[in-house]
Amino acid sequence: MFESIAFAMGPAPQGGGGTDMLMQFLPLILMFVIFWFLLIRPQQKRAKAHKQMLAELKRGDHVMTGSGLIGRIVKIDAEKVLLECGDSKLHLSRGAISGVLSEKDAKGEKTDKSDKGGKSGKSEKKEKAESRDSEDAYKKKTDEEPAEDKPPLEEKAQNP
Repeated sequence: MFESIAFAMGPAPQGGGGTDMLMQFLPLILMFVIFWFLLIRPQQKRAKAHKQMLAELKRGDHVMTGSGLIGRIVKIDAEKVLLECGDSKLHLSRGAISGVLSEKDAKGEKTDKSDKGGKSGKSEKKEKAESRDSEDAYKKKTDEEPAEDKPPLEEKAQNP
């Protein structure tokens, strides 16, 4: 008697149960595909390019490390690099190198003429003239104001 009641309370069996299950997992599958193309795949490409760049390093290359040091490779092994930065030489892991610099970047030359180093776009002549004017104004101001701790020259001559 109880068995017939239990079967009567259950859902009616449907013929297309496989498509219903697919519709439940479809949002999860779509999220995984989106994550793959937006996050995972680009990261894999960057890692592959970095690994290839590290494999192509050679003596004399100008490189930048992950911490921002710029130097020239003096000696290179399978896992270590001897980097010359100015007068000092540093032993680094090969993986610490973040990129190879071009010749212009290594010498500190500007690669783009429109790049003013973050300045407001003034020409160099105008900037020099403005700095000269401000220096002249400062000199005039300091020359005009007598120092408080020193007596004026006229008083000094009368007191001897």
